[in-house]
Amino acid sequence: MAKREVETPQDMPKLVGQEIGVSDWVEITQERINLFADATGDHQWIHVDVEKAKKEMPDGKTIAHGYLTLSLIPLFSHDILKIRKVSRGINYGCNKVRFTSTVPVGSRLRARQKLLAADPMPGNGMRMTYEWTIEREGADKPACIAETMGIAYA
Repeated sequence: MAKREVETPQDMPKLVGQEIGVSDWVEITQERINLFADATGDHQWIHVDVEKAKKEMPDGKTIAHGYLTLSLIPLFSHDILKIRKVSRGINYGCNKVRFTSTVPVGSRLRARQKLLAADPMPGNGMRMTYEWTIEREGADKPACIAETMGIAYA
């Protein structure tokens, strides 16, 4: 996908209300799920036990952690938006997160990013509020819908 580019964080208010873009697809592998389980300590069998999942999960596959899906937002954002003149950026948090469908191993995900608000902050910063819709290829419902905030400083 072509990346949208703006010069500075102060250019963001003109994009409020717009879809910024759509990321490339990312495959969810068992290796990625296992690494996330190791990083977080969440080794629930539905995520990491391939053999048990074959017998007990509805489609016979392990599923990604919801928080793994959410944690892909920074990866997706690099596909979608580039602010050229940024000295630093920080994660300001989430207002709302919903995991609306499962992500079986082998799925491909992509994200749609919409800018909901852009508010000036002290120190030449801009606090942006985004709506993220993380789609699973071939699924009727998104895997995750999240409203996140970040601050970029010029």
